[in-house]
Amino acid sequence: MSDNTTFRLKFWGTRGSIACPGPDTVKYGGNTTCFEVTCGSRRIIIDAGTGIRALGKKIMLEEGNILDTDIFFTHTHMDHIQGLPFFAPLYNPKNNVRLHAGHLQPPYDLQGLIGTMLMKDPIFPVPSSLIEQACTFNDYNCGQVFEPDEGIVIRTGKLNHPNGACGYRIEFAGKAIAICTDTEHFEDGIDQSVVSLSHDADVMVYDSAYTEEEYEKFKGWGHSTWQEAVKVAETANVKQTFLFHHDPSHDDARMDAIAEEVAKIRSGIRPAIEGEEIEI
Repeated sequence: MSDNTTFRLKFWGTRGSIACPGPDTVKYGGNTTCFEVTCGSRRIIIDAGTGIRALGKKIMLEEGNILDTDIFFTHTHMDHIQGLPFFAPLYNPKNNVRLHAGHLQPPYDLQGLIGTMLMKDPIFPVPSSLIEQACTFNDYNCGQVFEPDEGIVIRTGKLNHPNGACGYRIEFAGKAIAICTDTEHFEDGIDQSVVSLSHDADVMVYDSAYTEEEYEKFKGWGHSTWQEAVKVAETANVKQTFLFHHDPSHDDARMDAIAEEVAKIRSGIRPAIEGEEIEI
């Protein structure tokens, strides 16, 4: 799959709220959130929006449907979990997929949410029992640190989002990726949890669903702006920043315009593109 020092981030879905495939979103993508992080020979998946279906197809066709991995959820709003029932490797009982969520509070837990809400009639015709042979479920407290393999450290931190969300900092080979989506900035100062996750990161992915002008209409919805991404990148000394969670109303032309605007203010910041692989 890779050599022992490969550190890579791939965007399988960059869109927020709802998938919006079509001719107007070809460049930046129409699938909802899914990241694949490669740390040497280890694969880590973050979120299971509609983008995870294509990742599952790749594993089926190119890797013999063999999978031993961790899936970490930022949270469980629909656009971040709706692809899970279509992730084909979960239906192979010989696979080993560990699912993690750090935002849920009683009476909710990850296994119950998937089994009684997502994959449950009359919402979905296939029962969760068909994937549970390949899956284990771990509810953790946001702030926990994971070390899934030698040399890999995953730090978690609270994000400002309705119903809760967790951001991730993945450290490997002396470098770091920070994933901070979905989160809403504070108007009285930089979110220190986000700064902590992204401090000196080689790559930061930041929720930039809105522009500052649009944000006025959507305060409290749990999302931020590309202008705030610039502030965080400067404060946290981030080397490269990818704007993420593209609003469904932002077609390719609008995203191009945002890319031009942000490039005038700070280099190393641009919108994430579905299918793109970033070598760290």
